[in-house]
Amino acid sequence: MAKIKLTLLIGGKTGEHRVNLISSKYVLPSIDRKKYEVTLLGIDREGAWYLLDQNNYLVNADDPSKIEFSKNNPIVSLINISDEVFFLDFKTGNKLGSTQVFFSLIGGTYAEDGRLQGHLDMLNIPYVGAGVTGSVLGIDKVIMKQVLQQSGIKTARFLSLKLFERNQNNANKILKEFSYPFFIKPANLGSSIGITKVYTRSQLESALDLAFTYDNKIIIEEYIKGREIECAVLGRDDDLFVSIPGEIKPNHDFYTYEAKYIDPNGADIIIPALLSKDKFEELQALAKQAFTALDCAGFGRIDFFLTQDGEFFVNEINTIPGFTNISLYPKLMEASGISYTDLLDRLIEYAFQEKKSKERLKIMI
Repeated sequence: MAKIKLTLLIGGKTGEHRVNLISSKYVLPSIDRKKYEVTLLGIDREGAWYLLDQNNYLVNADDPSKIEFSKNNPIVSLINISDEVFFLDFKTGNKLGSTQVFFSLIGGTYAEDGRLQGHLDMLNIPYVGAGVTGSVLGIDKVIMKQVLQQSGIKTARFLSLKLFERNQNNANKILKEFSYPFFIKPANLGSSIGITKVYTRSQLESALDLAFTYDNKIIIEEYIKGREIECAVLGRDDDLFVSIPGEIKPNHDFYTYEAKYIDPNGADIIIPALLSKDKFEELQALAKQAFTALDCAGFGRIDFFLTQDGEFFVNEINTIPGFTNISLYPKLMEASGISYTDLLDRLIEYAFQEKKSKERLKIMI
């Protein structure tokens, strides 16, 4: 059988650019080259698309700061011809290869938030993961929590604040609603970037400034004291598989960017998390309910808090979870009996299924 032409999308115009590069370092060697013809496409911090040399990329993969897409790599544009997307050299217009399916490893803005998914939908090409709606709901913490609450799923109490609403009364409004400590976060970002756990009045303004550095909308959340439990979801529609749970015990004040990606001792990961059979079944049911309510597909990592009273609160869903060597999504799947390579195969198959499901719809009367 002919190999499937697969393109990995890496980098991105996002604050999570570096993490995305690290993920691709681990995904790229794990792809079955007997099944797939792989192309590596990088998006730089300014949004330009580059066709990358895989060998040169892997040389510097241990230090993403050394990777410069612009060095000897052609800028490309994309065009669909007969259900294949071709890469066109931006300068010459020459075809530089093609693809049949995209696998985006780009978390964060301009990629995980529906904009990239909309672009790929317009190109009429399959891609791994949630579509536009699921991506929008998953990245925007405010809308996500509103949808989850309307679906009967518990989340932390929150307020949202937009940049145009910023004024001297913000602090008073926040302190009337929340007691210390509480969190201030950008509404549309992941990897714990721009987050502050606020303990004092003196921290409040700087926490607002930091969050607004990354987003024009921020969220203020109550602190839920409890165990941090995560699970991985794989599938689409009513064919959903939920992994065994894992527990994170941060060795920092909370699960910060440094704890996730820089400090090798940033957190203790316990797989499987110690839960009773009843609690595990409750977690599985909640994960499926949240995944479906947010219109997700393909994969997602759902983060919960489990309080001392035995209540689960959904913290968030990540619709493009990390794939680094310490990322929980692949670790949880592997602990559940799904190998890294098999996981990639399943995700790509779900992408083709999702495309086929869209093709049955009429677009004209």
